[in-house]
Amino acid sequence: MATTTPLTPSDQHRKPTPLSADALWWALCAAAALGLAVCSSLGPHRVWGTAAALGYLAAALLAARGRSTRTAGAVAVAGAVLLPLLWLVAVDRAQLEVRVVARSAGLLLAEGTPYLQHPVVPEDFNPYLPGMAVFGLPEAVAGPGPLTDPRLWMGAAFFGALALALPAGARSAPLRWIAACPLVALPLAVGGVDLPVAGLMCLGLARAGRGRAGAAGAALGAAAALKWTAWPAIPVALALLAAASRSTGRPGDRGEGRRPADRAAARCGLVALLTAAALVLPAALRDPGAFRAHVVDFPLGLTDAVSSAASPLPGHLLATHLPGGRTLALLLLGVSALLLALSLALRPPATPADAAARLALGLLAAIAFMPASRFGYLVHPLVLVVWAAARQTSDQHPLLLRVRKQVSR
Repeated sequence: MATTTPLTPSDQHRKPTPLSADALWWALCAAAALGLAVCSSLGPHRVWGTAAALGYLAAALLAARGRSTRTAGAVAVAGAVLLPLLWLVAVDRAQLEVRVVARSAGLLLAEGTPYLQHPVVPEDFNPYLPGMAVFGLPEAVAGPGPLTDPRLWMGAAFFGALALALPAGARSAPLRWIAACPLVALPLAVGGVDLPVAGLMCLGLARAGRGRAGAAGAALGAAAALKWTAWPAIPVALALLAAASRSTGRPGDRGEGRRPADRAAARCGLVALLTAAALVLPAALRDPGAFRAHVVDFPLGLTDAVSSAASPLPGHLLATHLPGGRTLALLLLGVSALLLALSLALRPPATPADAAARLALGLLAAIAFMPASRFGYLVHPLVLVVWAAARQTSDQHPLLLRVRKQVSR
């Protein structure tokens, strides 16, 4: 005869199983995407926010039901990157920077410079260095189309450089996590000019950490030809090369180990400068006045046209609301650069992870104090920190260790 066991009070009041960290993370991403869809005045951002919110919500539900991290991450990438990207490409809608890159490539082929001679409104300005026009060349040559959209080529360059910078056996999880992160998924779908810069900086630091000075210089020089934000990576890589080379010298060398270190750093710096110069100088010398107006005066807020990169960060708030605030913001920007240089001289980074963390900190300060800045620039320090955390090194900081464990789950 069957018997039943009555529920005890503890069984009746048993707490439900708490949500996993993955489910909470995807739910937070869904809330952020939905907030952007509701609050943004930009059509591409609203499209991304709606699609991404659905993708993140589906990933959160899968994670809450115990599905694998890989499955939930793949669903998040599909909803936050693939669906909005395919839709926006199909209807030919993008953030303004995509059209700027495409136009700059056409100008480069026709006139030898990617810059309009007499820009008037913000849409006329191209604040990127000449190398960025490379991503618009497919559209300039073959015409607009799904396969020539600059977003696709910028995203491909980003993932290609980042994959080469990651350890061969630990690429899929970090790449999946980075692609699904809202700060990366949004530009992948609607814009993306910062992504190849971030990927090439990681690649340059990775090659510098392995002592490959020439390859590091080539990667960093290519990044430096895209945007000014890549230039701080060059002194960081030089400091990393010098420290790594000197640490391998024999204790009794009495300075002999210093010469290989100096040679490696000098070779990296020379290759970086030559690469950047080869990509930048022809267009800059073609029309120096236009070059300065587009890539110096406009980003610093020194033109009549106001940049749309105006997130409420300290530099922008100072420049907007305080008399002489622009000068003060530029002074703080210079002080942060000086502090980064002093830290590299007094305590150079010993590993690529240390170098990436140092560079991320310096870029955070620059993003905070630039008079014309926006939250999207935070993709640079984010990618650097996640890349550093994914590397298999034993001397990472505790914060990076926690990030690496979260990424590799």
